[in-house]
Amino acid sequence: MSLNHIRRHAPLVHCISNIVVANFKANGLLAIGASPVMADAPEEVAQMVAIAGALSINMGTLNSESVKAMLAAGKAANALGTPVVFDPVGAGATEFRRQTVRELMREVKHTVLRCNVGELAAVAEVPWQQKGVDSGDGDLAVVEVAKQVAQRYGVVVAVTGETDIVTDGERVSEISGGSALTPLVTGTGCLLSAVVAAGLVGSDDAYTATVAVLQDYKRVAEIAAAQSTQVGDFQIGFLNALQQVSVGVAA
Repeated sequence: MSLNHIRRHAPLVHCISNIVVANFKANGLLAIGASPVMADAPEEVAQMVAIAGALSINMGTLNSESVKAMLAAGKAANALGTPVVFDPVGAGATEFRRQTVRELMREVKHTVLRCNVGELAAVAEVPWQQKGVDSGDGDLAVVEVAKQVAQRYGVVVAVTGETDIVTDGERVSEISGGSALTPLVTGTGCLLSAVVAAGLVGSDDAYTATVAVLQDYKRVAEIAAAQSTQVGDFQIGFLNALQQVSVGVAA
């Protein structure tokens, strides 16, 4: 199991996180045995990356200083060979976000791009109507566009939704399951990106590691939903299920 792999390696994950989800993301990583560090000052991110096992970049609450931090951390991670997971939250919502995505994709070599379909469209620069930081609406050949992005940037692309799609430009996996309650809890997608980053530590193949994490994450959602009656219960149940799956005690 991928979450058990993370628990055994206990990686330090450097998260440049959006402020909305930082607490949930930190608790989620702790639940699977990883250690989170939330550092986003441009003056220190390179040093923080140097002691981390993986870097998770999330642009949910974007500002000029965080862009500097993302670029500095990403370049430092590349120099060290540290895996980088990029979560381009709300990538197509504004011109500032679109420009930031272009710059980060150009200047930083990402290991995994974890996004929803609307964010994939923004990265690929194809028409799509973004709805804030949510996926939005449009018509997209998701698998083909994901493969094109993977090939163009040399990155594993993980497009999550009702059915997740993972591709390295050649191999493709589709992962079903999960719960309809998952998108009702802010931060489940952002946490997933950080968990993917943790799962890359000690893994030889980013594609298979990402697939394994997404499979476990769907299972976590199913367990949490089975134990929950309302959204608030689901959020707590999700953290509990992360721990249960990671230690191998989940039914």
